[in-house]
Amino acid sequence: MARSDGTVMAYLEVTGAGTSEPVIFPLHDEVVIGREPQDSLGTEKFLCIPEHTISRRHARIRRRGHSYFVEDLHSFNGTFVLGTRLTPGSWHPLRDGDELVVSSAQIVFHSLIDAPDDSQPTIITRAVDATVYTGSLESGAAMLEGDLEQTVRKLHAMAQVGIALGAVTDRATLIEKIMNFIFELFPLADRAFILLKKNPNEALTPVAARRRDGTVEDLTRVRMSQTIIDEVVHNKRSILSVDTLADRHFGVQESIVDQAIRSVMCVPLLLEGECLGLIQVDASSNPYAFKEPDLEMLTGVCAETAVALKNFQLYSDIEQLLDGFVRASVQAIEERDPATAGHSFRVAAYSEGLAKAVDRADTPELRRIEFSRDQLREIRYAALLHDFGKVGVREHVLRKEKKLHHADMRLLEQRFKYAQACLERQAYRSLAERHAQRELSIHAFRDEKRRIEENLEEECARLRQFMEAIRAANEPAISHTASAGGLRDVMEYLYHDTDGCAMPLLEEAEFSALSVSRGCLTEDERRQIESHVVDSYSFLILIPWTRDLSGVPSIAHGHHEKLDGSGYPMRLRGNEIGIQTRILTICDIYDALTAGDRPYKKALSPAQALDLIDKECRDGHLDPRLFNVFVDAKVWLAN
Repeated sequence: MARSDGTVMAYLEVTGAGTSEPVIFPLHDEVVIGREPQDSLGTEKFLCIPEHTISRRHARIRRRGHSYFVEDLHSFNGTFVLGTRLTPGSWHPLRDGDELVVSSAQIVFHSLIDAPDDSQPTIITRAVDATVYTGSLESGAAMLEGDLEQTVRKLHAMAQVGIALGAVTDRATLIEKIMNFIFELFPLADRAFILLKKNPNEALTPVAARRRDGTVEDLTRVRMSQTIIDEVVHNKRSILSVDTLADRHFGVQESIVDQAIRSVMCVPLLLEGECLGLIQVDASSNPYAFKEPDLEMLTGVCAETAVALKNFQLYSDIEQLLDGFVRASVQAIEERDPATAGHSFRVAAYSEGLAKAVDRADTPELRRIEFSRDQLREIRYAALLHDFGKVGVREHVLRKEKKLHHADMRLLEQRFKYAQACLERQAYRSLAERHAQRELSIHAFRDEKRRIEENLEEECARLRQFMEAIRAANEPAISHTASAGGLRDVMEYLYHDTDGCAMPLLEEAEFSALSVSRGCLTEDERRQIESHVVDSYSFLILIPWTRDLSGVPSIAHGHHEKLDGSGYPMRLRGNEIGIQTRILTICDIYDALTAGDRPYKKALSPAQALDLIDKECRDGHLDPRLFNVFVDAKVWLAN
């Protein structure tokens, strides 16, 4: 666990995994233990143990509140805690000093968190069954006690909450609105806390803590009565406790004394029997700040809040499902070509970083550009999926490293060897025939043989020069270069095969491939590669994107377009190309130039890549405004 100030609260000590010295791995909210690093997880979230007996994703450790838990991810050889093998898929609590065994690796868990002192009892003044408020608004109203005026006030407050929460689209806004409602509904409340569960089996975690004056409490220092929390969460009851400081049992609790709490309401967030969290409201000045009608009103408000939270949770689950599907799809596609693995993930990180930098830019031409959270997601998904259409490109074209395919180059080399063998055969056969016809003397035979061998050596040297010229021409170039002049001489050279037929050393198709001035693809192969843009779009428009992500297909579709209309596939110009697509284009080009895993070219340094992109901007191909932000923000370093 790492607090906001960077202090590490837990760590793993790894021994016996091929290392002579123990390895210390600091723990944050979650870490996956496995054999191979994964692009989707950062180094702080993945503990790599390169042992063949360890599964690719072997186990996971996650923080829940102030505790850590370990889960076996259905590994082949299992995960053991204190000698006991864990059941795959279930969470096991970890305590300071617990020893985990993952194959040959011994891992000791160390916690720096002091266990809370829950030994003191709590006196509860009033408890209300919160489940009666989890139905409809009408059924909740029927349970409200008091006179008509009080009932109307409660109904009005709950109706206001329901209307307001129905218009909220994200959890942060929901929490802010709830806080405002609490201080409006309960004038004597001094503070309010909201605790939620990240997952059903996890402990409650503070997500908001605020005072009436707007002061935000430090979430890492929030201290609450564990007795009240247990009663609220486990028994699903709303709790009212008054004059807590005067009570000899309740008042001696450290959390109460430190905060000088005199009156508390604590209510669960229930939906269909599931406790999603709780809301606590307290007062330090008035021991009778809250009464039973207040508890009932807060319970009704919490019932409305639970519905909204569940909706956000379901929406978040859908988002995570979509995100996981997209990432898995991209990883599957990139595995077809290991040379470009990780490209789409890097481009997505660059694109999102550049979009945020543009959002912060204060130059006159960019000041009006502002990206919403949904637009940032559009850019990220479009960047992740921009090369998805490469699934339809033939593998030998997708993985082509040089101008000639490996098989074509081997065939060409064998042809040269065959041509040399034919030259030698013809020369020595001619010598034998002349000797038979003229019956050469030994001296004359030797002179003739020497002459023939000298001529053969000259021809073989010429063939070797031809092959060197071919090998040089076979190397791809990043920028346009003149065709190798020696190729024309190779093309015009003829040798005679065993049947006496004149044969070329270099075929027309081979000459055409070797004459490519930029890259390594022939015109036909380039058309196949370029077709991936259209294929990506055809795939993406089949997905029923929600309204906030509807721009993903068009953003990905245009990532090879240029401002002067020289791009493809639609030859768009200027304002026909959206700002999000222009961002994606710059980031895609930068990563293609600097990637060090491409076998067909050497990686350029960032400075060299930026110079080439700057030239593209000056030539009118790319947006110089966005490129300047890319350079000034050093987007490639921030991601």
